[in-house]
Amino acid sequence: MNEWGWAVVVAIVAAFLIFRRLGQISRDDAHRLVKEGATLIDVRSPGEFSTGHIDGALNIPLGSLGDALGKLGGNKDKPVIVYCASGARSAMARSQLKSRGFTQVFNLGSMGRWY
Repeated sequence: MNEWGWAVVVAIVAAFLIFRRLGQISRDDAHRLVKEGATLIDVRSPGEFSTGHIDGALNIPLGSLGDALGKLGGNKDKPVIVYCASGARSAMARSQLKSRGFTQVFNLGSMGRWY
Protein backbone atom coordinates (compact mmCIF):
# COMPACT_ATOMS: atom_id res chain seq x y z
CA MET A 1 0.00 0.00 0.00
CA ASN A 2 1.39 3.43 -0.89
CA GLU A 3 1.48 6.46 1.42
CA TRP A 4 -1.89 7.73 0.16
CA GLY A 5 -3.49 4.39 0.95
CA TRP A 6 -2.18 4.50 4.50
CA ALA A 7 -3.35 8.12 4.88
CA VAL A 8 -6.86 7.10 3.84
CA VAL A 9 -6.88 4.19 6.31
CA VAL A 10 -5.68 6.42 9.14
CA ALA A 11 -8.27 9.08 8.28
CA ILE A 12 -11.09 6.52 8.28
CA VAL A 13 -10.03 5.08 11.65
CA ALA A 14 -9.69 8.58 13.15
CA ALA A 15 -13.12 9.61 11.84
CA PHE A 16 -14.69 6.46 13.32
CA LEU A 17 -13.11 7.08 16.73
CA ILE A 18 -14.19 10.73 16.74
CA PHE A 19 -17.75 9.78 15.66
CA ARG A 20 -17.99 7.25 18.50
CA ARG A 21 -17.09 9.89 21.07
CA LEU A 22 -19.49 12.58 19.82
CA GLY A 23 -21.93 13.56 22.52
CA GLN A 24 -20.31 11.21 25.00
CA ILE A 25 -21.33 11.80 28.59
CA SER A 26 -19.37 11.03 31.73
CA ARG A 27 -20.46 8.29 34.10
CA ASP A 28 -21.26 10.79 36.85
CA ASP A 29 -23.31 13.04 34.58
CA ALA A 30 -25.20 10.01 33.23
CA HIS A 31 -26.07 8.88 36.76
CA ARG A 32 -27.21 12.39 37.67
CA LEU A 33 -29.41 12.77 34.59
CA VAL A 34 -31.03 9.37 35.11
CA LYS A 35 -31.80 10.29 38.74
CA GLU A 36 -33.37 13.49 37.38
CA GLY A 37 -35.60 11.51 34.99
CA ALA A 38 -33.59 11.00 31.80
CA THR A 39 -34.56 8.04 29.62
CA LEU A 40 -31.87 5.36 29.41
CA ILE A 41 -31.86 3.32 26.19
CA ASP A 42 -29.90 0.14 25.49
CA VAL A 43 -29.58 -0.11 21.69
CA ARG A 44 -28.13 -3.64 21.70
CA SER A 45 -30.08 -6.67 20.45
CA PRO A 46 -32.69 -8.32 22.69
CA GLY A 47 -30.30 -11.26 23.12
CA GLU A 48 -27.53 -8.99 24.36
CA PHE A 49 -29.99 -7.15 26.59
CA SER A 50 -31.18 -10.42 28.16
CA THR A 51 -27.63 -11.28 29.24
CA GLY A 52 -27.46 -8.12 31.36
CA HIS A 53 -28.32 -4.45 31.19
CA ILE A 54 -28.45 -1.30 33.29
CA ASP A 55 -31.44 -1.28 35.64
CA GLY A 56 -34.28 0.82 34.28
CA ALA A 57 -33.03 0.85 30.68
CA LEU A 58 -35.39 0.41 27.75
CA ASN A 59 -34.22 -2.05 25.12
CA ILE A 60 -34.68 -0.45 21.71
CA PRO A 61 -32.28 -2.09 19.25
CA LEU A 62 -30.61 0.35 16.87
CA GLY A 63 -32.41 -1.12 13.85
CA SER A 64 -35.79 -0.55 15.52
CA LEU A 65 -35.13 2.92 16.87
CA GLY A 66 -37.07 4.80 14.20
CA ASP A 67 -40.16 2.63 14.70
CA ALA A 68 -40.04 2.85 18.50
CA LEU A 69 -39.92 6.64 19.00
CA GLY A 70 -43.38 6.47 20.60
CA LYS A 71 -41.82 4.70 23.58
CA LEU A 72 -39.89 7.90 24.30
CA GLY A 73 -42.98 10.04 24.73
CA GLY A 74 -43.65 13.29 22.97
CA ASN A 75 -41.15 15.49 24.81
CA LYS A 76 -38.14 15.76 22.50
CA ASP A 77 -36.42 18.07 25.01
CA LYS A 78 -36.26 15.40 27.74
CA PRO A 79 -32.71 14.03 28.18
CA VAL A 80 -32.01 10.66 26.59
CA ILE A 81 -28.90 8.57 27.24
CA VAL A 82 -28.01 5.75 24.84
CA TYR A 83 -25.51 2.93 25.30
CA CYS A 84 -24.44 -0.34 23.69
CA ALA A 85 -21.54 -2.80 23.92
CA SER A 86 -18.73 -0.68 22.50
CA GLY A 87 -20.10 2.79 21.78
CA ALA A 88 -20.46 2.46 18.00
CA ARG A 89 -24.20 1.67 17.89
CA SER A 90 -24.97 4.21 20.60
CA ALA A 91 -23.15 6.89 18.56
CA MET A 92 -25.35 6.01 15.59
CA ALA A 93 -28.45 6.04 17.81
CA ARG A 94 -27.53 9.48 19.11
CA SER A 95 -27.18 10.74 15.56
CA GLN A 96 -30.55 9.26 14.55
CA LEU A 97 -32.36 10.78 17.55
CA LYS A 98 -30.74 14.19 17.00
CA SER A 99 -31.81 14.12 13.34
CA ARG A 100 -35.40 13.42 14.47
CA GLY A 101 -35.50 16.50 16.67
CA PHE A 102 -34.40 15.20 20.07
CA THR A 103 -32.39 18.01 21.63
CA GLN A 104 -30.67 16.37 24.62
CA VAL A 105 -29.22 13.04 23.49
CA PHE A 106 -26.08 11.75 25.17
CA ASN A 107 -23.90 8.77 24.32
CA LEU A 108 -22.72 6.81 27.34
CA GLY A 109 -20.85 4.52 24.97
CA SER A 110 -20.12 1.09 26.38
CA MET A 111 -22.44 -0.24 29.07
CA GLY A 112 -19.32 -0.87 31.16
CA ARG A 113 -18.84 2.90 31.58
CA TRP A 114 -21.96 2.96 33.81
CA TYR A 115 -20.30 0.94 36.59
